[in-house]
Amino acid sequence: MGKANVNLICDIAELSSLFEKSSSLDDFLQAAVSVVAYHMQSAVCSIYIYDDKERMLTLRATQGLSPDSVGKVKLRLGQGLTGLALKELRAIREARGYLSPKYQPVSGINEEKFQAFLAVPIRRGLTRVGVLAVQDPEPDYFDKKDERALGAIAAQLAAVIENATLLQELHRRDEVVVKPQTKTVPKMIKGRPASGGVAKGKATFIISGRGGSFQVPSGVPEGLTVQNFDLALEQTEQQLKDLQRKADEELSDVAQLIFSAHLLILADDEFSGEIRRRIENGKPPVEAIVELVNRYIQIFSASSNPRLQEKVHDLKDLGHRLLENLIGGGRVHGDYSGQIIVADTLLPSDILKLATEKAEGFIVQGGVTSHNAIICRSLQKPMVMIDPQQLELLCESCELLMDGDQGSIYVRPSDDVLKEYAEHSRTVEALEKAPSVKAETFTADGTRIQLFANINLLSDLKLAEKFRTEGIGLYRSEFPFIIRNAFPSEEEQYQVYGRIVEAMGGREVTFRTLDIGGDKVLSYQGEAEEANPFLGLRAIRFSLLHKDIFSEQLRAFLRAGVGGNTRIMFPLISSLDEFIEARDVLYSCMRELDERGVVYNRSTKIGIMVELPSAVELIEDLAREVDFVSIGTNDLIQYMLAVDRTNDQVSKLYLSHHPAILRAIERVVSVVKKHGKDVSICGDIAMDAKMIPFLLGVGITKLSLAPRRAHDVQQVIEKVSMEKAVYTARRMLVAGRVSEVEAIINRYNFAP
Repeated sequence: MGKANVNLICDIAELSSLFEKSSSLDDFLQAAVSVVAYHMQSAVCSIYIYDDKERMLTLRATQGLSPDSVGKVKLRLGQGLTGLALKELRAIREARGYLSPKYQPVSGINEEKFQAFLAVPIRRGLTRVGVLAVQDPEPDYFDKKDERALGAIAAQLAAVIENATLLQELHRRDEVVVKPQTKTVPKMIKGRPASGGVAKGKATFIISGRGGSFQVPSGVPEGLTVQNFDLALEQTEQQLKDLQRKADEELSDVAQLIFSAHLLILADDEFSGEIRRRIENGKPPVEAIVELVNRYIQIFSASSNPRLQEKVHDLKDLGHRLLENLIGGGRVHGDYSGQIIVADTLLPSDILKLATEKAEGFIVQGGVTSHNAIICRSLQKPMVMIDPQQLELLCESCELLMDGDQGSIYVRPSDDVLKEYAEHSRTVEALEKAPSVKAETFTADGTRIQLFANINLLSDLKLAEKFRTEGIGLYRSEFPFIIRNAFPSEEEQYQVYGRIVEAMGGREVTFRTLDIGGDKVLSYQGEAEEANPFLGLRAIRFSLLHKDIFSEQLRAFLRAGVGGNTRIMFPLISSLDEFIEARDVLYSCMRELDERGVVYNRSTKIGIMVELPSAVELIEDLAREVDFVSIGTNDLIQYMLAVDRTNDQVSKLYLSHHPAILRAIERVVSVVKKHGKDVSICGDIAMDAKMIPFLLGVGITKLSLAPRRAHDVQQVIEKVSMEKAVYTARRMLVAGRVSEVEAIINRYNFAP
């Protein structure tokens, strides 16, 4: 049999299956090297794990080298070809490894007969985790395809390996005692809307650091035994495996082994084994679970290691599921059905896991962060943000009704409130079942307007189709990066982007390159905290600093575009120099793909998002160079008015109808159109009924928006004549005061 193709090697379901069948990390690693060696038809496959404190790599699994060398072979960072791959965080491929000046033989492992060598770093973001290496006696056996395939496998291994490594640190910690808190509960709490929708359920707390301990629940049945615990353990493990398979199928772009930490903790003898020992020594099963989960929670919370702190929610989720399965009593499969999550902080990956486990909605402390809100909207889960003092007012297990559109939280809602919201839910369901969106959109006097979709996850494609949008005006490519445990490889990205292009069937798709920073943070990035992240290393600045990551994404975009109508857009461009530098990287990627003989979309258009005042000033120069422009009004408003859009204290100053914003939009549109280039609007302003007449009046005929809002926006556009829109826009552009603009808007209100 020849080497397997990349798709087969990168099949995540196969790795998930290996993980499920393994009883420990070492078993998993050994199974992984066997599978990789089989698919690549290589004589040797080995995995080395890195210890950051000792700065040493240790051989932890091998197929083809001496089994006695496992655990004994150690390499310094940078030592030999394997150590070099990790030190420089790049693949090392040699036709004859022993001829390389960096080659260092290791005695006793029987590698002398192997010539071809390929090693790729296993990394979580910029953090070193280990090395995956293959060898073969045939010289020059491995090619560029093998290199990409091995890189994809390494990316998938990273999360599992790191989770298991963190557990080792856990075992060296001491127990900390938790003090319960009491609180007075109000009838209604007014928060800030983050993601629309209504949810009803019991409050389930997931709190970091304080007040987040498990309590022995009321109504525990008597006579529970160690056999009941073993059954609950078995049920919990099976549920988690089923959830992982479901996530792999439905959310393949972001759900890569998201329950691996749960399963590793569950399989750890110092966790489940210790619970069992305490029960056998006379401790009631529920108390044994609560005690040990609380011990681990406090150890994780108190750790200086941010990776361990991130696992607090996984622990609480695991304890919750174990208790639910142990106690039974009519509860549904240990998931979060009928429960609203109350948390002081949540990572995007936490939201994804909890939503997969059927949580009804989310109440979270803090300001409205765009990445969490957008993910909730994509998953169709309501979210409300509240202040720390409001969080203290909520009680564990109390009945809640939350309104994500209004930001209202009703505690133990009355019958009248429940009746009102039941009627509201029926109305919303009826509207969503029959949105009656027309295939094409026209103004009242027949001018054609195009409505495109903003999407974040592959699951949004169904909404884009349902609401009959004409293509993808913005694919926010950062969400697979934000939710995953590590940077996705080129192959993984290619699979995701290819599905988007395929789903659109020739309709236009605009890929925005990675836009992280500001309020969109990678948990694994490993960079120092910034005093002002919105003015720091974000968007195109990050990509140009990390050109290896940038190039992988660009190559994936180009390859996915074959047979489609694709565009690549650079965010947060501040100068012509920055655009040209980014474009040169793209051209370099094209040349590389040509050299490799890889097909890609040679007609890919290149554009920018205008989001900065400097880009507005330079629009003449930029318009001559780009193929298209999209005006990103959310950031443009923030940067032009110096208003942090996540800061509630100044939120009233964040105005899309500020005269400076109106004039900036008009200037960009007129200049770009003068140069014969495509221009569109992307941002909340595109869904604002009161601003649509202005946008049409200055010449915008292409809007990119959340698919669910297409019906409402279409209704507004159909009421507006272009003559009236142009007249309204001209009046707004000459107004010098916000109040004057508001008077014009109120006079010509086209809201449906």
